[in-house]
Amino acid sequence: MFLPFLTMFASLYLIGYFVVFRGWGPRRRPEAASCFTSLFHGTPAALLALRAVLTRRRHVTTSTDSLALLAAPNTAGEALVLDLSTAYFTVDLAHYLLFLPEEWALFVAHHVATLYVLATCRLVAGAGAHALLALEALAEATSAAQNAWTLAGMRRRDSLAAARVYDSLSLPFYAAYTVARAVLAPVWFIRMVRFYFSSSGGGGALPAWAWVSWTVVIGAGILLSVMWVGNLWVAYFRKNMLLQKNKQQ
Repeated sequence: MFLPFLTMFASLYLIGYFVVFRGWGPRRRPEAASCFTSLFHGTPAALLALRAVLTRRRHVTTSTDSLALLAAPNTAGEALVLDLSTAYFTVDLAHYLLFLPEEWALFVAHHVATLYVLATCRLVAGAGAHALLALEALAEATSAAQNAWTLAGMRRRDSLAAARVYDSLSLPFYAAYTVARAVLAPVWFIRMVRFYFSSSGGGGALPAWAWVSWTVVIGAGILLSVMWVGNLWVAYFRKNMLLQKNKQQ
């Protein structure tokens, strides 16, 4: 299903770029089209990933069996989600390379790393999707809010309505992102890494090169997410403290 999904996301990006946001400036237009495309990936991917995770756990009766799923062969449902996300990140990576190559240090590197994990799980290792899709469900759970927040942020200096939306979304988005990416994701990550190291990848079910490289890539991604949202919180509290100080004067 990779090629149909790739065509779908490429078409959505072009619709966003040439139709939905055609009146936006040259800098904002591609970024807005990227957010538009992401709206059709994030929530569906989170729901499909969650469904795949819960479906596999439905027949698990012991904690040992539950851990073994972390290195189990991929199912058709899991492969579908991997194809969906691989197609999306391929299109979004092309967007950054074409329009925003200066963002390589964060977004380009993030997308390349994500594609590495998804592609090796789907096409090479053929196992471990259960572990990755739980993380994807958490990562994409706040995607819709993040895209709305980003779009509003791009227009907040030009539109009072956009500024209000941006301000109203900031606190709940930061809080939800913190819970998903800085609390729950690390907990799950630690669980899967402990299992991989203690069992050598489920007794060899998952190749060592796969789980070791995934550990490094995913761990770095979680750390960057924590740093990113931490900077947002710092800016948020600084702004509020400044407003309070100005009110008292």
